[in-house]
Amino acid sequence: MNNPLLDFSGAIAFDRITPAHVAPAVDELLRRCEAALAQVTADGFPAEWNAMASTLDVATEQLSRAFGAVSHLSSVMDTPELRAAYNAALPLVTAFWTKLGADERLYAQYKAMDPRTLNAEQRQALSNALRGFRLSGAELQGADRERFAAVQERLAQLQQKFSENVLDATDAFSCFVTTEALAGVPEDVLHATREAAQTDGKDGHKLTLHMPCYLPVMQFAHSRGLRETLYRAYVTRASEQAEGGARQFDNSQVMQEILALRQEEAALLGYANFGEVSVVPKMAESPAQVLHFLRDLAQRARPFAERDLADLRRFASEQLQLDDPQSWDWPYVTEHLKEARYAFNEQEVKQYFPASKVLAGLFKIVETLFELQIQRDEAPVWHPAVEFYRIERAGQLVGQFYLDKPARTGKRGGAWMDDARSRWLRPDTGRLQTPVAYLVCNFADGVNGKPPLLTHDDVTTLFHEFGHGLQHMLTQVNEHDVSGISGVEWDAVELPSQFMENFCWEWEVLKHMTAHVDTGEPLPRALFDKMTAAKNFQAGLQTLRQIEFSLFDMLLHTRPTGATDILALVDEVRTEVALLKPPAFNRFPHSFSHIFSGGYAAGYYSYKWAEVLSADAYAAFEETRGGDGEPSLETGRRYRQAILESGGSRPAMESFKAFRGREPQLDALLRHQGMAQ
Repeated sequence: MNNPLLDFSGAIAFDRITPAHVAPAVDELLRRCEAALAQVTADGFPAEWNAMASTLDVATEQLSRAFGAVSHLSSVMDTPELRAAYNAALPLVTAFWTKLGADERLYAQYKAMDPRTLNAEQRQALSNALRGFRLSGAELQGADRERFAAVQERLAQLQQKFSENVLDATDAFSCFVTTEALAGVPEDVLHATREAAQTDGKDGHKLTLHMPCYLPVMQFAHSRGLRETLYRAYVTRASEQAEGGARQFDNSQVMQEILALRQEEAALLGYANFGEVSVVPKMAESPAQVLHFLRDLAQRARPFAERDLADLRRFASEQLQLDDPQSWDWPYVTEHLKEARYAFNEQEVKQYFPASKVLAGLFKIVETLFELQIQRDEAPVWHPAVEFYRIERAGQLVGQFYLDKPARTGKRGGAWMDDARSRWLRPDTGRLQTPVAYLVCNFADGVNGKPPLLTHDDVTTLFHEFGHGLQHMLTQVNEHDVSGISGVEWDAVELPSQFMENFCWEWEVLKHMTAHVDTGEPLPRALFDKMTAAKNFQAGLQTLRQIEFSLFDMLLHTRPTGATDILALVDEVRTEVALLKPPAFNRFPHSFSHIFSGGYAAGYYSYKWAEVLSADAYAAFEETRGGDGEPSLETGRRYRQAILESGGSRPAMESFKAFRGREPQLDALLRHQGMAQ
């Protein structure tokens, strides 16, 4: 009991967890799970929901929470020792989940349950469980069953290896340059890169591929040669095109094996391809429907994208003397065109968004709209920068969350929300377990004695991830398998996150979350109006870019693996939908973590699919906004109850129609992005 991973009495003891705790905790939790599985599948054990849950679910939920904490640490505080411990435990945990999902006796117990004895939440959870058993190979026999289990174990290892290669390849690159080479780059970036060089005992500035450094250099550095150097390093990460020792992180073979195993998994389950497997638990009915959706949207967006590109080329030639812009030039051209057209730049806006002020503004809109109270709380954390909060309604605890904002070495790039614990009316104690979430971003630290500042894109990212967190934490569902984000169709899970992004473009919201870092003055309305005018800047090209990724992903998982040359498919997709063609050395698939290690395989389309849902949902707020411009509290209450509180307890389409009164329509998305015909 001295092992913090075995203590479920309160918050996770992140301040005490060491790599040495992982193996004994996993061994003990797996022993408990095996014992529980044996008990519920023994002759005479009742095929009753509560009896099964109080025995098996209690054991497996503890395994999920403990190993989830280890997995989380490997993403935010990676060390060689933790990585070794995690990778040693991963096959054991994967093997157990595979075995559980394919257990014929357990499957029979669930099939024997009488749905009439269950409440609505339990019936939905049972339906999901039966579907899960089928997709987990429970109906396979003999050699096929054994092979399916081996495939799952190997896939888990390969997906983890893919993620590690991307992280290591990103961390492996750095270069040192003079101040002169960074002409045009904002002062706060110069200061941060100078400090990084000094930390390494070097002169000049240290550049890395972490986004707070990489993106502003690509946007603002006048030196084409420097931009090309960074671009080449970034787009060849984890590939055979990487320079020198970084080639050891090449994901080429990892990707091929992942694809082959997914195809084999599909064949074992009786499907033609992995795309068909992927859509079974989703809103989309088939890969063909997804492909039609993407191509239809591409056709609608293309005229706007062509206009966007023509604007960029004209500006590059006339104002920047770039007659043949290359891939490393486009961020620079884009930023300067936006500045010229709308008379502002991202760095000017950034000065009005201190992270603490943004967070307070986010909390204010959430508290007001959803009738909540958010306040600081206490819990052990894995890094001094991590904050912990609690959410209450009418004095009652609703949920809690960790917030980890800054980028750092050993922390996976990007931003995400994950569940630390789900809401559950526990069958073993009869007590309500409230949900806990991880909210993780990668923002730049403060420099030169100033607080951390966020770009408007950073602000949008924070609102996006908090939207995921709200669905996880505000749920009122008591069955943990369908509470919060659990059980929500994957192509609907982005609805609450993308919905929240809309508030980042509302004056009544933004004016409460800005204060100039030097003067304390709020964001001027004139600057906000410029930002609004620029909101849909390059929306056509950005839409085609997302469709390019989504189309590539779905085709990659619906073509016979033996006939799939990954790079050839990339070229094919770009020929069909893209207007901008990267150079031949570009290896974006090698770091496409969403589909190779992040759960979005044959599901990346979900972002655009859910964008339709979120835009239409937000339109309800636009239609009911008060005369003062403030969002309607009644609409907020209906949205909270229909979408956020219902979790996965019913199909997402039912929840959407409960809120909107009809099925979603594409019009709102096209209008929001300035592409209405």
